Formats: sequence, C-alpha cells, structure tokens
Amino acid sequence: MFLRKKKNKSGSVSVQIIQKLRGKYKVLQTIGSGRTEQELIKLNYLGKQEIDRLSNQPELFVWENDLQIEQIFSNLSNASIRIVGPELVFGKLYDKIGFGSIQQELFRHLVIARIAYPLSKLKTVDYLYRYQGLTLDVDTVYRFLDKLNKELKEQVEQISFAHTLKVLDGKISVVFYDMTTLYFEAEDEDDLRKTGFSKDGKHSNPQIYLGLLVGTGGYAIGYDIYEGNIFEGHTLIPFLEKISAKFNLDKPIVVADAGLLSTENIKALEAKQYEYILGARIKNEPDKIKKQIFQHELSNGQTICINKSETTRLIVAFSNKRATKDQHNRKRGLQRLEKQIRAGKLTKSNINNRGYNKYLKMDGEISIQIDYEKFNTDAIWDGLKGYVTNTKLTNDEVIENYKSLWNIERAFRMSKTDLRIRPIYHRLKSRIEAHICISFTAYCIYKELERLLKQAKSNLSVKRSVELTHNMYQITYMLPQSKLTKSNLLKMDEEQAEIYNIVKFL
Repeated sequence: MFLRKKKNKSGSVSVQIIQKLRGKYKVLQTIGSGRTEQELIKLNYLGKQEIDRLSNQPELFVWENDLQIEQIFSNLSNASIRIVGPELVFGKLYDKIGFGSIQQELFRHLVIARIAYPLSKLKTVDYLYRYQGLTLDVDTVYRFLDKLNKELKEQVEQISFAHTLKVLDGKISVVFYDMTTLYFEAEDEDDLRKTGFSKDGKHSNPQIYLGLLVGTGGYAIGYDIYEGNIFEGHTLIPFLEKISAKFNLDKPIVVADAGLLSTENIKALEAKQYEYILGARIKNEPDKIKKQIFQHELSNGQTICINKSETTRLIVAFSNKRATKDQHNRKRGLQRLEKQIRAGKLTKSNINNRGYNKYLKMDGEISIQIDYEKFNTDAIWDGLKGYVTNTKLTNDEVIENYKSLWNIERAFRMSKTDLRIRPIYHRLKSRIEAHICISFTAYCIYKELERLLKQAKSNLSVKRSVELTHNMYQITYMLPQSKLTKSNLLKMDEEQAEIYNIVKFL
C-alpha cells in the first residue's frame, strides 16, 4: 500500500491509499482533499497512520469495522453525550455518608445540583434537563419543597451526626456554635423574615438567622433557623438542649464567640452543667479586671489567667500578629472617619459606640471631630485577646480549642460563597426551610470531599474538584448488529482521573 496524490478538476488535490491486487491498482481509501501545502502535509500524515493500521488487520475486517463505526456515530445525537461528573463524584459521597437511605430521588438531585451548579430552583430544573436528562416541572419541585423540611430534616441531621461521629472516632467532646444571617431579595417581612442586625451588611433586607453546630474540624452536627430580629444570645441554650436530647450528647465543651457571651448565658450553661469556652470582651470588663490585665507586660505568645469567680476564669493572651492586625484596622477605621468628616457626611447621630464611631465627639454644638486621644489610648489593647472558661483545661488548650472556631466561620463562608446559600429568593417558610436543609446536606458532602482530598494528600481544592466534574462526560450508543445499548465514560484528563479515583472505591 502507498499514498497517491490526485489532482482534481476543481483544483484541489486528493490523498488516496492505493493497493496493488493481481496486477491492478485499487483505491482503498480517500483520506481527503486539500488545496494548501499545510492541508496536504496533514492529509499525508493521516494517510501514513491509516496505512499502518490497515497493514496490521485483515482487509475485510477493517472495512466492516469502519462501516460499523460510521453507522454508530451517524446515530449519535447531543442527547447521547451528557455530563455525569457531579453524579459520579458527589452522588458517590451522598451514598457513602448515608443520605442514599433517603427514599427521595428528587432530594438527591437537588442536593447534587446545589454543589455542582448552585442556582435558583428554576435554573436547577433547566440544569437537570440539559445535563441529567430529567424532565421536571418547576411546580413539582416547589410542591416537593413545601413538604421537604417536615419530612426530611430529622433524617438528614441523624445521618449527618452519625457520619460526624464516625469521622471523629466515635467521640464528640467539643462542639462549636455560631450564627449567621441570611438575607432575602425582598422588602416585605413576615413571621420568619425580619429586618435586624445583619452580619452580611444588608440591614434593609429581611433576613433569618441560621444557627449551626459542628464538631472538631467543622464536621456538621445540626442546625436551626430563627426569626431575623432575634437576639443571638438567646438561642444558645435552647439549641444545645435540643441537639443534646436529639443525639444524646454527653455534655461536650461548648465553644462560641463573644457574641454569645452574657451573664445570662454563662449562668444557664453552668446550671445545665456545661463546660464552655467563650470569646471575651475584655474592654467591657470591670476596672478591677482591667487593672490586673495591665499589671503584666505580655510578650508574643504569653498568657495570664484571672479568676472571675470560683468556677470561671478569664484568660488573656498577647500576639504580635494580632497587634499588627489591630493597629492596621484602627488606622483604617480612623482614615475612613477623617474622609467622612472632610466630606461633611457625619452628623450628631453618628456619635455612638458602633465600630470606630466611638472615636467621634462633638466640638461645640454643631461640629463633629475625632477624639485622637481616645484613638491613641485604645492602642494599649492591640494584640490582646480574652477567653472566658469554666473548664480545667490549660491556658494553651483553651486558646487552641477556641482557635478551632474558625472552622464554623469557614463553614458559613463555604455555604455563602461556594454553595451560594444566600441571597434567598423564596417567600414561603416551608420553602425557606427546605432550601436550608438542601444546603446543609450539600455542605456535609462538601466537607467529606475536603477530608478525602486531604487524606489522599491531593493538591486539588474542593472548589477545583467541583469545576472538574463539569467536564466529565459519558457517551451512550447502540451496537449495530446486536442492537445492544452501551454507555462508556469518555477518557478523563489527569486531574479528573485523580478526583474520580479518590471517590471510586469508597
């Protein structure tokens, strides 16, 4: 066999494979035609590859195989190729954690879609049709949401708790509690959605509070939803009691930030025999305590311990890194105030203790000035951080446990950014609750993937892994003779294969 170039009447040149049989030359195959030198070089290269292939196979088999392949490909349509990555990866984790025991296929699809393509429910329906081949009416989804939370929240939390208990080797000795606000793209309020202090800075938008309890490492235990105008300090004890009763928790150490620190909460925790570690507002401590703090000149990493009562102590630690950060934040706040004063934007109503407004003062009856003496005096607090506890842990152990509170802050950050839990567009309470339940389940899967990536010492992030699933394809085709339908995964790139193999054998 050899290649031949044949000039056509149109001016193009065809590249053909020629074979000599019984003294006669026969055209076995036309590779293609081209007009430019570059096109002909490419056709020549393809022709040589085809000669090599034909030389290693019986002629009849080659021709029949080619015809069969052409027949298969001629019957393929866009519907024959679909994205299967989200189901391959997140569906596997969904089942592995235990959510597969929930006999609601639509719940599975909504959770996986929340991870892979965190869109509105309307757009999720479009995604399920385009990428999963599922035909759903959006009203069907909304009807399902109306009853989802009532039927599934309890089961979802039980599965999540069991998984967290397994990951933490059967013991939950420390729990972390925090709250965040989730705002709505709406102006009207109702019994659940209320305007209040917004941690998202959306003070004019109705909102709800989401309380979340996690174990060490940020693994989810349970959650609850509260009215948007509730005082977060009032949620801690009822939430702990509810979760403890539900999961039979044996009085773990409770870690929470300074927003939940109050005399009322501390008394309630001690009455319920909880040990706790709470962030302290050391600037609000009595003068007696403040004097004790400043009797010591702490250097980087040093701590002091002050007994507040027979059972409670205040631990104060100094960090150079925190001092630098505190100083930077104060200066930035001062610069912002100076800019607003120059622009004439500040009035008497701005003089309050909110943030850096505490540095403002009245000069006469109409002029607003900055109290630079107060600003400079505040520098003595730079680098200091306080912790209130009734545990018998060492100072370092208390601080180390409190530092782990960043896991719950990270949980909220992941939920708000990667899973796009907010803003919420639903209006009905049942659908709001369902949206949170779906997002909570998605977070559990997200965290498990993060754990497995770390365990496998992979350089892939969870976010990158999610992106990789968007281009994992499966092709479905029918064999022309047997009429059997088969499906095969298309070859993955190196990163896709890595994430697929991490979850494949779970």
